[in-house]
Amino acid sequence: MLGKLELVVYRYEELNRLMADPDVATNPDLVREYAQEQAEIADLVSKYRQYKANASELSETRTLLEGEESEEMLDLVQEEIERLEGQNEALLNELKMMLLPKDARDERNVIMEIRAGAGGNEAGLFAADLYRMYSRYAEDHGWATELLSFNETGIGGFKEVIFSVKGKGSPSPYSRLKYESGVHRVQRVPVTESSGRIHTSTATVAVLPEVDEVEVEIDPHDLRIDVYGSSGPGGQHMQKNATAVRITHLPTGMVVACESQRSQLQNRTRAMAILRARLYELEEQKQLAEVGAVRRSQVGTGERSEKIRTYNFPQNRVTDHRIGLTSHRLENILDGDLDQIIEDLSAAEQTEKLMRAGLS
Repeated sequence: MLGKLELVVYRYEELNRLMADPDVATNPDLVREYAQEQAEIADLVSKYRQYKANASELSETRTLLEGEESEEMLDLVQEEIERLEGQNEALLNELKMMLLPKDARDERNVIMEIRAGAGGNEAGLFAADLYRMYSRYAEDHGWATELLSFNETGIGGFKEVIFSVKGKGSPSPYSRLKYESGVHRVQRVPVTESSGRIHTSTATVAVLPEVDEVEVEIDPHDLRIDVYGSSGPGGQHMQKNATAVRITHLPTGMVVACESQRSQLQNRTRAMAILRARLYELEEQKQLAEVGAVRRSQVGTGERSEKIRTYNFPQNRVTDHRIGLTSHRLENILDGDLDQIIEDLSAAEQTEKLMRAGLS
């Protein structure tokens, strides 16, 4: 690992020399390219130099033990050695994390899709609970949510609800919410159950990174676009003007419908955003399948068919099956307090990546 870091430092210094070259200085495109490359490794180089300085100080401090007879002085030196060793270990761990390849999607906003699964009306109510949980979580992080499309059950639940989560700065929505993709299971007595029996219901969550038009090229000839009267809020005004939009992507058979807005253009824009995100995810899943099961992460794959978490109301328990995490704070979690679960999932994914990279 240290050899790899030395090569990074060498490249950093080489870029300094290249940008100082008069021939390069007169080429703005080349200067921009070199400056961007240098900026990407600047933090790593700075951290490695900090590690080397600390390691050097540690080595010098250890030499003070030689020939020293004063117990008081020996204790002071030993205390300083322990402090520097702790710093060294912390810096080394930080360097390992910085060497891991970054997920380019971590800087993105997301589109989330929640669909009721097995369990009838109770599954729809659970889907609504999850929507509320993620909305609260986004609110706590200062992110904005926007409802893009929904299909209600009529008793306060959702057959399907699609919404976007947008935020600036770090952490970004995708870097945190990406761990939520999969099947969520609830065990509780439904409000419609008179005998008090516990039912098990499910809802599926998909977390899609938001993508720009230039990233996913869609041929207009591959689309069939239908407009129709909306059944959502807005009453007769929306029915008369046929504002709802249904887009079918003919090559894949993928269908996206949006009717949450009063304007046909707004609904079309939102439907296209959802379609782009789904097509992007489809391509990502294809590439992931090509990599093979050996290298796939058990934490971060986000397969929709994977049962990831159980919410057990009688036991006030939430269990994340990927890392064996159990929490007895069900009410808080459903109220949006997801940070501890997400932190533990992130730590597990990083540990797994370190092992695969041979850095553990």
